[in-house]
Amino acid sequence: MEWEVVIGVENHVQLTTASKIFSGSPTTFGAEPNTQASPVDLALPGVLPVMNKQAVDRAIRFGLAVGAKIAPASIFARKNYFYPDLPKGYQISQFEDPVVIGGAVTFGYEKDGAFVTKTVNLTRAHLEEDAGKSLHEDYAGMSGIDLNRAGTPLLEIVSEPEIRSAAEAVAYCKALHSLVMWLGVCDGNMQEGSFRCDINVSVRPKGQTEFGTRCEIKNLNSFRFIEEAVHVEVRRQIELIEDGGKVVQATRLYDPDRKETREMRSKEDAQDYRYFPDPDLPPLVISNAWIEQVKAAMPELPAAMRARFIGDYALPEYDALVLTASKAMATYFVAVVDAAGKDNAKAAANWLMGDVSSTVNREGVDIGDAPVKPAQLALMLKRIADGTINNKTAKELFADMWAAKSDDDNLVDALIESKGLKQISDTGALEAIVDEVLAANAKSVEQYRAGKEAAINALIGQAMKASRGKANPAQLTELLKAKLAG
Repeated sequence: MEWEVVIGVENHVQLTTASKIFSGSPTTFGAEPNTQASPVDLALPGVLPVMNKQAVDRAIRFGLAVGAKIAPASIFARKNYFYPDLPKGYQISQFEDPVVIGGAVTFGYEKDGAFVTKTVNLTRAHLEEDAGKSLHEDYAGMSGIDLNRAGTPLLEIVSEPEIRSAAEAVAYCKALHSLVMWLGVCDGNMQEGSFRCDINVSVRPKGQTEFGTRCEIKNLNSFRFIEEAVHVEVRRQIELIEDGGKVVQATRLYDPDRKETREMRSKEDAQDYRYFPDPDLPPLVISNAWIEQVKAAMPELPAAMRARFIGDYALPEYDALVLTASKAMATYFVAVVDAAGKDNAKAAANWLMGDVSSTVNREGVDIGDAPVKPAQLALMLKRIADGTINNKTAKELFADMWAAKSDDDNLVDALIESKGLKQISDTGALEAIVDEVLAANAKSVEQYRAGKEAAINALIGQAMKASRGKANPAQLTELLKAKLAG
């Protein structure tokens, strides 16, 4: 039997506010346990929560970015459940009336050797407070509770169940991760819990319209774990059904060491959290003027920037998608093109998607912190375009620029001069190299003249080697063809 995978994603995005959602307590990561929990966070008698306007601003910003409806009035509710790290005995969240309704996220990814784009619709995004954290290490066999996170502002973003593979799930989460960082609503630090993913997975026979029974895999904090967990859970569900069993709705954890998902708690039906409106918080009313104020402060969005790159720089859609995958990459690219000129836009894109990205990834640095500055890369592209150096030499030059870690805008010319990297374009010098190569490679000459045109590649390679990679490739090829035809 052929199976179809159905996936929906819930992302908990920690908002970049200096204080918590309903109190003035700081949200700084890494503080000593229980030093950032105020009486409001602990729900001590007589205290009242007060809404953090900056958290609402960030929710509006996200809603505008995904083309969602911003609710003119939304309600905060108490989600009742009992857990050691939930000091109130309830979580303040939004249930029936979220602040953000609908919207969509578009992303690109590799599928069957081709680059494809997909749009996933969003159900909603709602504001809520985070719980504390249970600690199970270094406590002499006991568990500890750290309530520093209690009350930290979260935006929970819920997708429609429109994702159909592990690769799509990862691509969607990466796109959402990039977007919230681009907007400045989240710092995106997955290790610190700023961006957490819950993946709902089910399977159904291909062609069936009714959804299968879903299981939720909680708190996945890396893209690699998302991909692994989906593959593992899909295989588990299919094998269970094919062996005559039944998938039971449950919340599960992924164990990356054992490569398995394990049940946390069964969830035969949706848990009854006994939601009711929080009597201490009035409805959140968002005026059109407030929305317009947030909109005026919005950065250029990835979709608009992609369209600009395609229209202004004549870049292919693939290039535009890759270059706008992160704000840092897009900013770097724009700075390079501004310095090098539009004529070098495609060359800039190629270098950023190629050598620059591979070096950044290998060195483990963010492109915004790369030692090769945009102005330096731009000058290198100009030197390729004006024939001072060729592409082969440019690769060597780029490695030297990276190692130099210099802010000097004239670094490129200084390295070209000091390392003797200037391209050989003198016709006399090139003719001498060509004559020497033809004399030493009689077999390749004979093959080319016999009609085997590919034989010229070996001759070009030998000539480039003789020039130590500094010959002008176009001139060299032209000279070789002229002499071979003579």
